[in-house]
Amino acid sequence: MMSKIVRTQASFLYTLILIFGFYIVAHGHLTPGGGFQGGAVIATGIALIVVAYKFENIKGWVKKSMLTTAESIGLLAFIITGISGIGVSFFYNWLANSGLLFGRVVHYGINPGYINTAGTLPIMNLAVGIEVLGGLGVIIMYFLHYAKEVK
Repeated sequence: MMSKIVRTQASFLYTLILIFGFYIVAHGHLTPGGGFQGGAVIATGIALIVVAYKFENIKGWVKKSMLTTAESIGLLAFIITGISGIGVSFFYNWLANSGLLFGRVVHYGINPGYINTAGTLPIMNLAVGIEVLGGLGVIIMYFLHYAKEVK
């Protein structure tokens, strides 16, 4: 277990890493990044907590079943998003220019960068972010489990 200073800083940075990761996921259709990159950043927050605390504490906070459930939910949401436009084509962006959620009408020309102009892309980015967070989190937890067994 690390010192109290390292644990305090890790707890502080963990919240900033989560906020930054979800920012990357939410703005993935406007800026470089997206679901995969944001999910990897959020999983990095889990890795930071793993480094700062003991294995027994981590098992109580982050459970493998929660991470595998998040991975499954993300994958299911991604597939449902793709199938939702199947009347035209797989992953048809039916929310774009519809006036519904994430469907603000975009006129031709320069896009001023409104977050609600992408249709189904933010939903897909969120699904990928949740799936990557779950998958990388499970990998981190397995590494931690086997590292504990070796000692």
